[in-house]
Amino acid sequence: MGKVSVAEIKDLMKSTGVGMMDCKKALEAAGGDTEQAIVILREKGLATQAKKSGRVSAEGIVTSVVEGNVGAVVEVNIETDFAANNDEFKAFVAAVAKTVIDTNPADIDALKKTVISGGDKTVEEALQDLFIKIRENMVIRRFKRFEGVLVPYVHGGGSIGVMVKLDTDLDYDKVYEVGKDCALQVAAMNPSYLDRASVPDSALEEEKKIMLAQMSEDPKMASKPEQVKVKIVEGKIGKFYSENCLLEQAFVKDDKVSVGKYVDAAASKLGGTIKVVDFVRFERGEGVEKKADNFADEVASMIK
Repeated sequence: MGKVSVAEIKDLMKSTGVGMMDCKKALEAAGGDTEQAIVILREKGLATQAKKSGRVSAEGIVTSVVEGNVGAVVEVNIETDFAANNDEFKAFVAAVAKTVIDTNPADIDALKKTVISGGDKTVEEALQDLFIKIRENMVIRRFKRFEGVLVPYVHGGGSIGVMVKLDTDLDYDKVYEVGKDCALQVAAMNPSYLDRASVPDSALEEEKKIMLAQMSEDPKMASKPEQVKVKIVEGKIGKFYSENCLLEQAFVKDDKVSVGKYVDAAASKLGGTIKVVDFVRFERGEGVEKKADNFADEVASMIK
C-alpha cells in the first residue's frame, strides 16, 4: 500500500462523495491510482459510477456551430476567465470552428497548419499573434466535425458545447426543436453512449464485475449461489443502460418517457421519421486541472 497525499484524498472525496477514511483506504489499496480507487469504492457499494471524475478548472470557450449540413464542436482553453471574455479571443475561437467546418482537418496538428478562416496566416500563427496581445497561453484542445442534419447547443456562454446528428425525412425547421431537446438532454445528463448497441462489451463486463463484487460485500447477498447472483446482475444492467444511454434516459422535460420514446412520438406527430444517430458533448476544462500558482512566489520570481 502506497502513501497518498491529502490533495489526492480530497479530489477523490469531491468526485465520489465518499468519506475521507474510505477514500484514503481505497487510494492506498489502489497504489494512488484514482480511477482504480473509484472502482474499489464502487465494489464496496460506497460510490456511484463517478464516470466524469476529472476536475473541471481550465478556462476558455466551447463552441458548437453549424453551417448548412456541416458543423463543428471546438474547445479552446485559456488561463483566465477574464481573458476568455476578450472579444478577440472569442473571434479566434469562432474562426477556428469555421476553419474546421471548411477544411475538415485530420487532427489538431493538421488544423494548426491550416490557413485560418478569414485570414492569411495559419491557425498556429494566428494563435501566436493573439498570445502577444493577450499574454495568456492558449490551447486548441479538441474538436469534432459532423456532416448531416445537425442541431447545435451551447450552454453557459461556452461552458458546454453539444452537437446532435439526426436522420430524418422531415424538413429541418420541423425537426429542429426535437434536436434541440435532445441537445439539452445531453448537456444536462451527460450520457456516455447513444444506445445499447453503442456500449462496448468491455464496459458491460466491467459493470457486471463491479455489481458482483458489491453483492459479495452485502451479507444478505453474499451467501446466494453464483448463478443467482449472475441473474440478478443481468436484471440490474437495465439500470446501467437507463443512466448511460441517451435514448434510454428519462427525458428531462417529461420523466415518464425515455428520450427515445419522446423522439418517436414527436416524429409520429410531425408525420415522418426522426432518428438520433450521433452526438458529442464537450465540457470546458473537462479532466484538465489548471495550475494554481502561489501568488507570493510569482511576485518574488518577477522581482528576480
